[in-house]
Amino acid sequence: MPYGQQNPYYGMQPPYTPPPVQAPIQPPVQPPVGVAGEAGGINVPGMLPIEESYIENILRLNKGKLVEVFTTFENNREWNAKVFKGLIEAAGRDHLILSDPQTGDRYLIPMVYVDYVTFNEPIDYEYQFPGAVARYAPR
Repeated sequence: MPYGQQNPYYGMQPPYTPPPVQAPIQPPVQPPVGVAGEAGGINVPGMLPIEESYIENILRLNKGKLVEVFTTFENNREWNAKVFKGLIEAAGRDHLILSDPQTGDRYLIPMVYVDYVTFNEPIDYEYQFPGAVARYAPR
């Protein structure tokens, strides 16, 4: 047999295999306002949904307010507990940034050290939509 005819499939193209079809990416579906959310809470217009009621979100809603942040630093001989006073500049999942208006100092405080935060004015707990005025200030 001449060269190339020994293999009956010599010169044939492999069968065509189309590329896999990817399903379109769908955005997450938000439950309608005023109905139970994934965590079982009720979503109320203007208020933080129960699953978004985290400290960093509440601090972000209160950006620019004067606060006292009480912290504890374990195994620290110089100062085990410290109080930081200042204006909230920013808050993230793992940190809080304060600025002291009297000294100009800025503090980056890891959230792991934060025990609690005090405000000397009402705490904003709702998104500020036009017409929304509710604040949390029990007395």
